[in-house]
Amino acid sequence: MMETGGSSAVAAKKATLTPKAIIYQKFGGEASYNVEEVQEPAEYGCPGLAIPHKGPSLYRCSLQLPGISVVSGTFKKKKDAEQSAAEMAIEKLGIQISTNSLTQQEAWDKLVARVKYLFSNEFLSILHPLSGHLRAALQREGEFNGLVPVSVMAIYDSKLSNLCKFINPKVESNPFLVIPLIMRAATRLSGILATSEGQLWIRRQSPYPPEIMESSISQPSGSPESTLIEAVCIPCSSEKAVETVTLDVSSTGYYLDDISKKLGLTDAANVLISRTVGKTSSETRLYFVAHHLYMLDPSSDPLTAQEALHFERPLNARASYFSGHYIYGDAILASIGYTWKSKDLFYEDVSVQSYYRTLISKIPCGIYKLSREAVLMAELPSAFTTRTNWRGSLPRDILCTFCRQHRLSEPVFSTVTTPIKALSESPACGKKLKVTDSTEEEIEHEKGCARDTVARESVESAVTYQCEVKLFSKCQDLTVECFPKDSFKKQNDSVQNTSLKVLSWLNAYFRDLDMTPEKLNSTANSLEIRFCEKNFFKEFALCRSIHNVYQSETQGAKFLDENHISMLNTLPGQGVFSLNIDGPDSGVCPSNGCLLFISYSVSLVTESGNRKEVIESSNEFEFEIGAGAVIPNLEVVVTQMSIGQSACFKMDMAPKEFVLAAAAAVSARSLSLLSSKSCCLEYSLTLLRVAEPLEDRMEQALFSPPLSKQRVEYAVKHIRESCATTLILHSKLSRNTDGNEPITCVKSTILYDGSVTDFDPRLCGFDIGTCLEVIEHMEEDQAFLFGDVVLRSFCPKILIVSTPNYEYNVILQKANLSSQEEDPDEKTHSQSCKFRNHDHKFEWTREQFNRWATDLAAKYNYSVEFSGVGGSGDIEPGFASQIAVFRRMSPPDEDEHLKYTDSAHHHKVIWEWNRSTYSS
Repeated sequence: MMETGGSSAVAAKKATLTPKAIIYQKFGGEASYNVEEVQEPAEYGCPGLAIPHKGPSLYRCSLQLPGISVVSGTFKKKKDAEQSAAEMAIEKLGIQISTNSLTQQEAWDKLVARVKYLFSNEFLSILHPLSGHLRAALQREGEFNGLVPVSVMAIYDSKLSNLCKFINPKVESNPFLVIPLIMRAATRLSGILATSEGQLWIRRQSPYPPEIMESSISQPSGSPESTLIEAVCIPCSSEKAVETVTLDVSSTGYYLDDISKKLGLTDAANVLISRTVGKTSSETRLYFVAHHLYMLDPSSDPLTAQEALHFERPLNARASYFSGHYIYGDAILASIGYTWKSKDLFYEDVSVQSYYRTLISKIPCGIYKLSREAVLMAELPSAFTTRTNWRGSLPRDILCTFCRQHRLSEPVFSTVTTPIKALSESPACGKKLKVTDSTEEEIEHEKGCARDTVARESVESAVTYQCEVKLFSKCQDLTVECFPKDSFKKQNDSVQNTSLKVLSWLNAYFRDLDMTPEKLNSTANSLEIRFCEKNFFKEFALCRSIHNVYQSETQGAKFLDENHISMLNTLPGQGVFSLNIDGPDSGVCPSNGCLLFISYSVSLVTESGNRKEVIESSNEFEFEIGAGAVIPNLEVVVTQMSIGQSACFKMDMAPKEFVLAAAAAVSARSLSLLSSKSCCLEYSLTLLRVAEPLEDRMEQALFSPPLSKQRVEYAVKHIRESCATTLILHSKLSRNTDGNEPITCVKSTILYDGSVTDFDPRLCGFDIGTCLEVIEHMEEDQAFLFGDVVLRSFCPKILIVSTPNYEYNVILQKANLSSQEEDPDEKTHSQSCKFRNHDHKFEWTREQFNRWATDLAAKYNYSVEFSGVGGSGDIEPGFASQIAVFRRMSPPDEDEHLKYTDSAHHHKVIWEWNRSTYSS
């Protein structure tokens, strides 16, 4: 856990918010800036010149936001044009950006003036979401004519909310406290506005002038038209299902009147409206019944349990979870309202599937799944590799979306740079770079300093990056922070991987909302995360309240639990049945790091097979193998296939809400099948092609046969020459050329799953072992441990180890088309070579590899000879893959050997093959 103490630190941050940062907080990636160059005439032009005199270059920026667009003036710098456009948008949206505090009296005076303006002649005719409600209220019939619900004023005018925060700071966490403050402001305008005690509406006293009414309110020709709009009813009782309802809205009516009827009310003024649910640009909101006593008391807190007993409507846990506030009674989820775009009513149908998509978008893995738009997606991949290989929203973007979904402030990212040369000298010499969008000028300045530093340093003095991320509540209470020790050569990689750690931890919590604080702390510590229990549980209190609701909806299954199978515990045959693979084996199979391209379809089927409904299909879908990007069951199947083969298999039914949310299309027939107890999922797929990892693509560009094949052939040659009878096999050595059975000299095979740094007595004393391009995927200290354990404890007669020669990378990287793998936002030193694979923890020069192997051989009584494949050992820079062959010079000392080993079986047997069994 951690101390809170974050308010003062964030207070300084708030004061440095730029207009662009504020727009980013509100709209994220939905804000689109377009800067164009504007040529203006020179101030001192000479008449009659044949060659036109070009004036200075100026820039103009257009900013497009959901519902509005603005165009800046002209500026000498692009960033000034962008900031100006953002500032204009903020003004138009009514967002309060001043950091100067108002006194309560000043805030009250401004609030009264704002309420007065909203009922002015001028405001009625402008395009504003609230003016649409005013115009609709003037078309209401009978006693409701001209009555404007105060709830729409509280939601649709941000200036009112910002002023109310100065009067009552609790408005920040509870926007409905704005309502009683607006009502009190309206009573000060008794000569202009009318209110009624105990009623949540305001009406203008005098009628609008006829010319204003004519220009503002369009008169329909002929009889009024009726529009049917689909919405969703969320019952307060968890025993009732979420279902679709139809709103019947007249072209001359007020849509809130129809919603109020669905909620059992006669007056739309008693309907409260939530903030947007889901995407910022959406008009999807929750509509529910107001609690009068609570709403009319500006000093009250949210209902206590005792107060709720006097309210005839029980808590609606599902709706409360969506809105982030306690909601009592039934609620309507609808996408309807007035926008900045036009005077016409905007609306979209909301289906039950929309409801479930919104539900899973509150969870980190759900955000990722929806960004891939595929039901077969697993939860978050286990590690961020590269922009090219990662598919879907990036971890940083997912974390930002998660914070917006849960009404948290935008995450604050900071990176620390450390010169590699100075690592052993002074870790404190690193420079901290703020990368949050709220401190743009500071970023540019410090990035510039960092670039200058790198330019002055040699290749050996390149910097590494570590990233820290902090999550704050809307009230600026520090809730979660993560500062991993991992360092990266690219700033973007550090930001993405730290974001992924936080997301993984949050995801674990949402998978088990009953997790004890002790377990939550243990999980946090393992990911280098600290959190404040008080603030954390306060922010996610409503998440816990919904847990039991969805347990009952999914017949006791935990939310989305079907897709949370551990990769380590998923073996062929587990969770998959009726597997059938068709087509000839082409011999081209996927391996870790490959990009796979498949076509697939997913269907709901009954166990008998007499009913089947396709819910999703794709002609081409890609994912990285080994990164946990798809459900483990699918990855288990696809790794048994080769290019051109097709497979069909069935799986037990996933939770209903997951299928409803993630499937591309859900029909009435699909819903019927989902309710069937005998329903399961059927996957049909074809492996279209395989893109080798970047390392393999680089090697294939220069070598024929490919370097990977040359390494295998080198090892096979030594195996045959040694007449070995016991082998620890590389995976590519385990099959014959026909791809169906182990190589002919092998009589039996046992596949063990375990770490090469853990001793297992069953593998002791084998004739030959191969370790081809493995050690570079470990941390360097683990590579040294590997050498000690294998030669000291396993004691093979021969050990073949290959690893990349770092000095050869300059040739490989000039010959390949790897520019697509570059991060355009990150600039690396031109003289520095990248590692061949994003998963490599180190790559050794020839001198480093020779020293490692020579020291090991001398230590454990082995000889060692050096060779390699690709290139030549006699020509610089040597072999592309360097190889060491260790040969045991004498039997191991038994007493010395026993001192370092134990008899425990640390490896798991996961597959066995015997020639006699296979032949029979």
